[in-house]
Amino acid sequence: MRRKHAMPFGAEVCDDGAVLFRLWAPKASHVLLVLEGARELEMSRADSCFELQTPEARPGSRYQFRIDHDQLVPDPASRFQPQGVHQGSEVIDPFGFEWSDDRWRGRPWDEAVIYELHVGAFTPEGTFAAAEKQLDYLADLGVTAVELMPLSSFPGRRNWGYDGVLPFAPAAVYGRPEDLKRLINAAHARNLMIMLDVVYNHFGPEGNYLWLYAPQFFTERHKTAWGPAINFDSVGRRAVRDFFIHNALYWLQEYHFDGLRLDAVHAISDDSEPQFLLELAEQVRHHLPADRQIHLVLENENNAAQYLERDQRGGARLYTAQWNDDIHHALHVLTTGETDGYYSDYAEQPAWQLARCLAEGFAYQGDVSAYRAGQTRGEHSRQLPPGCFISFLQNHDQIGNRALGERITQLAEPTIVRVALACILLAPSPPLMFMGEEFGAGTPFLFFCDFGPDLASKVREGRRAEFARFAQFNSPQAQARIPDPNSEQTFLSSKLEWASLEQPQHREWLQYYRTLLGLRHEHIVPRIENIASGEARFQVLGQGAILVRWPFRNGGDLTLVANFSHQEMSISQELHGRVLFETPGAALGNRNRLAPLAVAWLLNE
Repeated sequence: MRRKHAMPFGAEVCDDGAVLFRLWAPKASHVLLVLEGARELEMSRADSCFELQTPEARPGSRYQFRIDHDQLVPDPASRFQPQGVHQGSEVIDPFGFEWSDDRWRGRPWDEAVIYELHVGAFTPEGTFAAAEKQLDYLADLGVTAVELMPLSSFPGRRNWGYDGVLPFAPAAVYGRPEDLKRLINAAHARNLMIMLDVVYNHFGPEGNYLWLYAPQFFTERHKTAWGPAINFDSVGRRAVRDFFIHNALYWLQEYHFDGLRLDAVHAISDDSEPQFLLELAEQVRHHLPADRQIHLVLENENNAAQYLERDQRGGARLYTAQWNDDIHHALHVLTTGETDGYYSDYAEQPAWQLARCLAEGFAYQGDVSAYRAGQTRGEHSRQLPPGCFISFLQNHDQIGNRALGERITQLAEPTIVRVALACILLAPSPPLMFMGEEFGAGTPFLFFCDFGPDLASKVREGRRAEFARFAQFNSPQAQARIPDPNSEQTFLSSKLEWASLEQPQHREWLQYYRTLLGLRHEHIVPRIENIASGEARFQVLGQGAILVRWPFRNGGDLTLVANFSHQEMSISQELHGRVLFETPGAALGNRNRLAPLAVAWLLNE
């Protein structure tokens, strides 16, 4: 089985072995194709596109474009940048890779247990090939979906991936395109889905040459934290939209990813109809076979439930799910007591907000946000099934956006963390874990990058200024303790220490996750489809204790009782069913009392 996504731009290997090069460059008056060895060939212009088909290039050839007899630039649709984003692109023939997963159609979303990882920090080697060697471990853990942080080529040797500038080219520091394909192929052989985080809201600050020959890629109509917004709604938007829609289709077809997570879509400025987000999802659903399980996931601070609506059969009409920051924030306040920054919106009633998330999806469903100066946030989500909302206690943002990159086990007592984990790992909504959390990793996950000197100093000082408003970092001496994002040591400190699994406390954490995920696959997943959407109920039992009940369509229910407080709680509702799980000492035997820092799940059928 060989796969290729046909694109209207970039370098395409033709049937006769020649290569067709195409570049959208509306500002340029003249473009040369520069092949390795300084061979320059004139490209013809048709409207705003330059193209040339030549037998002088072949798979493996390096090339650049010379704009108006001056600047050399890489191909914005390059499939590979072997020497980085400022150097030449490489012609890749997708048909050169032989897949063995032709029968793979993905897995139903109800089965999703997601493991987010950064390829560079996941293993000592930091490569696709090294990540492939850990797939058996992930499958044995109970993971069903591996989510890779962004892979688009970025400047330097290390980056979170959100500063990518060449979105079709997997970063060469992790390996070649064939190595990534082997990783995906191997994941499918182990019945693992594999998803990719993509960034369509901005380009990184270094290595983006589009402004030079295609300034229509950006618009002054909207401003973002990264400068002028990507143009999804102004003159020239058709080519821009096609660029990103083809990018989504490219990863799903040519690389056979099982889904995409779209980063921070609330930062996409778009006043047009149809919106880019709607068009992208519709195109994906249209072009991918109906028998393939494709999952599109959003990160959306706006809690826009409209994107998550289901069709008459209960399938995703547009987007499958959204990362549910609300549930993380409520859990974080309950477990750590921190109420700085955006956690202030969860300071007064975190137990109620947690219970609402478990039962109804979002905590903020049009509610007023004090942190956002009294603005309302979110849309009604109660009518949606639990599968629309991805739950997590940790992810790359919530760890890495802390000044010192601490994980939850450095911030909260183990007992209360275990209560939180039992809530989300057994709840009907799909859980997400961040690499290493399953064994209580002690390594931080810090913000790291590798920019040029001028930008590097701005990033370093900007990050320290960002945390200056916190009491812990309000002095120059304290700010100096914040790791320099551009230091290689910052990156190396963020790599997982797999040797820690030899230590008893880390093996205990791993066993706890395995136990909960085993129960999830055996008892929860087979019943998710039978949960009646919009019928879940919740109750706050006291300061820090909750009860949530999910009724089944054919009778019976699934019930959670959780106590995050240090006080024993009484339960006014009568509990029915057999206990699926309870933390040691939960004391649920008489069914009307719950011990401090305890959780129990009951199944009534």
